[in-house]
Amino acid sequence: MRLEGWGLDQPLAGRVRVIEPGAFTKISALGVEEQRVNVIIDIVSPFTQWHTLGDSYRMDARILVYSHDHALKVPTSALFREHQQWMVFVVNDGRAQKRAVQVGRRNAVEAVVETGVGEHEQVIIYPSDAVHDGVRVKRR
Repeated sequence: MRLEGWGLDQPLAGRVRVIEPGAFTKISALGVEEQRVNVIIDIVSPFTQWHTLGDSYRMDARILVYSHDHALKVPTSALFREHQQWMVFVVNDGRAQKRAVQVGRRNAVEAVVETGVGEHEQVIIYPSDAVHDGVRVKRR
């Protein structure tokens, strides 16, 4: 993990020691209910880099939850469900081609595709009801 915005430009490295098992509800400044969980970290950067860090300093934590050296990713906006299967439309010779894909890890923005799409293939994002297998498409 990286700790940023703590007072100096250089981020600090950390390691997650404990993720508490129970979440709690907090009302944000905008009045939105948020589920939060406490995470205890150990700073692993040399002490000389963070010796000026004090109690109650505010900082931003970027926690790496998954890493894959050669992941093939597509935007989640390209994915749709057909029955129990994830599908995408791939552009093949100017036409939409519906493909079943195996999806691995995903978040709100992108998904890792295990099988079904090749590295240099283009997928259609936000496919409308007018897009179906074999229909001619053009890039916008």
